[in-house]
Amino acid sequence: MGNPSEIRDLFANCKRSFMIPSPAEDEKILRSRQCTQEGVRAGAKAAAVACVASAVPTLVAVRTIPWAKANLNYTAQALIISAASIAAYFITADKTILECARKNAQYKSP
Repeated sequence: MGNPSEIRDLFANCKRSFMIPSPAEDEKILRSRQCTQEGVRAGAKAAAVACVASAVPTLVAVRTIPWAKANLNYTAQALIISAASIAAYFITADKTILECARKNAQYKSP
């Protein structure tokens, strides 16, 4: 059967391609990485804004509205704020990455 290290080396060598990637493929990979980084940056900014935008009304409501004061403990408050932040992050990152990919696709087409 072989040693586990031999099997690991076999799979590691299978991942390497016998073909040399072209400069066009390297350019595509670079553009996709840039799109991803741009999406992460935009998502982080949107998450920060959504965190503040959801934290302020949540904390004000817990201190002033009797129902919220009685029913929303610290965990519920954290879940409300984090759900808004997570949603804003993923929605914004997805839109940004798709927009960048669309722009790159139109850029390369004749």
